[in-house]
Amino acid sequence: MEKYTDQIIEILVNYAPKVVGAIITLIIGLWLVKIIVKNVRRVIERGNVDASLIPFLSTLLSVTLKVLLFLTCISIVGIEATSFIAILGAAGLAIGLSLQGTLQNFAGGVVLLVLRPFRVGDVVDVKGYLGTVKEIQIFYTIVNTFDNKVIYLPNGSLANSDMTNLSQEPDRRNEWTFGIGYGDDVEKAKKILRRLIDEDERIFQDPEPFLALHSLGDSSVNIVVRAWSKASDLWPVHFDMNEKVYNEFNNEGINIPFPQMDVHLHKQ
Repeated sequence: MEKYTDQIIEILVNYAPKVVGAIITLIIGLWLVKIIVKNVRRVIERGNVDASLIPFLSTLLSVTLKVLLFLTCISIVGIEATSFIAILGAAGLAIGLSLQGTLQNFAGGVVLLVLRPFRVGDVVDVKGYLGTVKEIQIFYTIVNTFDNKVIYLPNGSLANSDMTNLSQEPDRRNEWTFGIGYGDDVEKAKKILRRLIDEDERIFQDPEPFLALHSLGDSSVNIVVRAWSKASDLWPVHFDMNEKVYNEFNNEGINIPFPQMDVHLHKQ
């Protein structure tokens, strides 16, 4: 018993100061890492760096510094870094196989930041979600929907899926289909539509707006209207035009047909 006690005391005497030193180094190191990452993030934000890169670079820097700090603490205790790295490499291989999805998300994040299919602030339609890109992190991309839901999309699947960027082009084209009744004056309706388009300063005259008789429907003669505007004005122009056309057609005596059904009752 005395033999084991002496060995325990010897181990404590030899390693206790090293362990205490490693713990102190770890605490101070984590504090310094936090300050360094915070200051580097400020410098990046002040520079001409794409906002999409800021969260990714900050997280990557934080993880790298913490790994170096952990290796430093291990070496202070007395464990050889080379031996530990070899053990860590073997363990990392096993962990990597079990965390393939996470590694795929990391690779997907790198692909998204390199290819730039979208940036922070862009409106995107991806994987059934329509919203604004809030942040691109290492493993996930955060999208805020228009009803204020926060969606976390894995970067791995996001980098390999179809997506629509609604903010990439500065100009967008609106399209309307307005129906008028059979027997109504088509040319008169087209003149009204043309006047409403010309009165709206948000609608471009180059490219020139397009109006044409689109189709003869079951209960209406359909006129198609296509006009360009700034992407930011797309939906305001669309909704305003719907309201103006409805009011003007009513004022000018042009019918806006709707489906109807005649029911006949026969007495036996």
